[in-house]
Amino acid sequence: MDELIYSGKAKQMWTTTDNDVIRVVYMDQATALNGKKKDQIAGKGQLNNQISSLIFKFLKENGIATHFIRKVSATEELVKKVKIIPLEVVTRNIAAGHFSSRFGIEEGLVFKAPVEETYFKSDELDDPFINESQISALEIASVTDLQTMWQISRKVNKLLTALFKEIDLQLVDFKLEFGKTNQNEIILADEFSPDNCRLWDLKSKKHMDKDVYRRDLGDLTSVYEEVLTRLEKKLGGTSND
Repeated sequence: MDELIYSGKAKQMWTTTDNDVIRVVYMDQATALNGKKKDQIAGKGQLNNQISSLIFKFLKENGIATHFIRKVSATEELVKKVKIIPLEVVTRNIAAGHFSSRFGIEEGLVFKAPVEETYFKSDELDDPFINESQISALEIASVTDLQTMWQISRKVNKLLTALFKEIDLQLVDFKLEFGKTNQNEIILADEFSPDNCRLWDLKSKKHMDKDVYRRDLGDLTSVYEEVLTRLEKKLGGTSND
């Protein structure tokens, strides 16, 4: 019988009959402010699973190594078992959210080059900012590991900025997480959905991400459904491949 490995804010991880494969279950829980705001939103888990599956399949087809294997149900997917590196790798193409409030900059400033930030993954510590020297001192990742993560992140940014532009969405910023396989290979892990990126409609500048929930801007489900619909039209629909 499968056993629960981990239950987070938006997903659960379960064992499978294959020791190298994990079953991920997306939940309908929405959280913000590191869990200080929390609600159940019907259908959210299914939408995140469908969106992330499409994105990871697209990235895989474009040469990005990920943990994603396949989507197995509306709310479940199978992924490779990895040892998660406790870092959040953030890329910002446009000033928004915490960056804007931190530096007193109006949202919408387009950076000449993407801003790259790393945060220590810890809910208890509110995911503090961490620099390369601190990462090295705490032996979280080697210099080579960091270089690999950023190389992947930059490729992801180029691929997804272009993809979203084709469906009239602007990729404002996003967070990536990485893990190491049993072969010590660093690959993209976690998910890619409007939960961990900011998307703005290119024409209206309407928020098409979790800021809708964070800021009480409207109905989260209908926004995520619109993102999914646009992606399906561009990428040819959902797939279990």
